[in-house]
Amino acid sequence: MSPSPLKLLVITASVREGRYGTVVTRWFASHARNNERFETTFLDLAEVQLPEQLPPTIEALSTAEGRSPEMRELFARLDDAEAFVIVTPEYNHGYTASIKHLIDWHFSPWRCKPVAFVSYGGISGGLRAVEQLRLVFSEMHAATLRDSVSFDRSWDKFDETGALIDPQEPDQAAAALLETLSWWALTLRRGRAQLPYRAD
Repeated sequence: MSPSPLKLLVITASVREGRYGTVVTRWFASHARNNERFETTFLDLAEVQLPEQLPPTIEALSTAEGRSPEMRELFARLDDAEAFVIVTPEYNHGYTASIKHLIDWHFSPWRCKPVAFVSYGGISGGLRAVEQLRLVFSEMHAATLRDSVSFDRSWDKFDETGALIDPQEPDQAAAALLETLSWWALTLRRGRAQLPYRAD
């Protein structure tokens, strides 16, 4: 019997006015939605409101208790996901404050789950942000994929309708990323079910 679809959450990390992230997310969404291995949902951080000040303990960041109804719902969405794709730009050689704040507020939902990246930007294509996020997610006990999808000079890659001008290589890269992500997500699903993971 084939396994049930893997719950994939695609996160748009940019909240900047005039951001390009929604264009890139829409492109990737077409691939994710058409992949029968995944049940895909989306989280736009421009629609997320988190308090600026963090609780004082890791324990408080690892549970939905004591949070507002909206924050409990967000925690549940992250906790329920079995795999993540972060669509991220690169700002000043680094990741966005919005994605870091989301990670910091949710200590446990990433644990023993795979995280993949679709990045975009100028000459580096957002890869410096990706490399820094790998370090952050490692601390969260997540498994980041080696390969990613990257768009250097992303504004030259899409037309005015949001369609890729030359889709062959990016489409192949997206398909390969989802293939690898499904392997990791299924393997880690089985691992979590068979043996509790100790993160202390």
